[in-house]
Amino acid sequence: MTRQELVQEIKSKSSYLCIGLDTDLTKIPTYLLNTNNPILEFNKLIIDATKDFCVAYKLNTAFYECHGAEGWNTLHETLNHIPENIFTIADGKRGDIGNTASMYAKAFFENMHFDSATVAPYMGSDAVIPFLEFQDKWVILLALTSNQGGQEIQLTRENGQFLYEKIIRAGNTWGNTNNMMFVIGATHSERMIDARKIAPDNFFLVPGYGAQGGSLKEVSENGLNKDCGLLVSSSRAIIYASNEEDFAEVAGNEAKKVQQEMAEYLQSANII
Repeated sequence: MTRQELVQEIKSKSSYLCIGLDTDLTKIPTYLLNTNNPILEFNKLIIDATKDFCVAYKLNTAFYECHGAEGWNTLHETLNHIPENIFTIADGKRGDIGNTASMYAKAFFENMHFDSATVAPYMGSDAVIPFLEFQDKWVILLALTSNQGGQEIQLTRENGQFLYEKIIRAGNTWGNTNNMMFVIGATHSERMIDARKIAPDNFFLVPGYGAQGGSLKEVSENGLNKDCGLLVSSSRAIIYASNEEDFAEVAGNEAKKVQQEMAEYLQSANII
């Protein structure tokens, strides 16, 4: 998906909501456990109920890899159920070099046709550039993650520069605003102002909203740019809003609430 197509989807839906399909067998409604593929059935119903309110789905591959070959098939079938106009993220946080990075990129971009993949920058440009060699595909580079432990590394400072700031600057020498996004956690919304100074035009993937306590208002005020420039991700707060048979309907209602709040911020910023 191109940047123009993504921005058009955001404006069309008045939304920058990304829904995480981190589907856990222990958390889905128990009646689904009697179906042939409980995770796939859950995912399809969630997608059908929320697709009008979100612009992206993020699939954390660990929740599928742990089920072996069947899990990979479920990942494929879930991806095939997502409408083509919705941005898709392979959240695998891959971070190896050379031919290995190329194989990871082929798996996500050629075999499964994801629009983007999360990539860890610890091994430098060798681990990132192979993902950038695919047309209309995106790298989402880990910069400032939402987890508490991430601060131990990402907020270390040298010569007046935080490590996450160095990662953002390096990322934009490897890619550009049409193929490079950065992870900036909602739990660090105050640092989003500084991140925007370094990367005014890039998209940010913002996890940590919802169950992790990040503020959509603060993220939006500090992170929106002229094209929106944000994909705010929520997983548990939407997909597990109910564990009863009405779970999909409830998820849809929760997604709609977030979309309506996002519409207000987009209007205030004169983006729509």
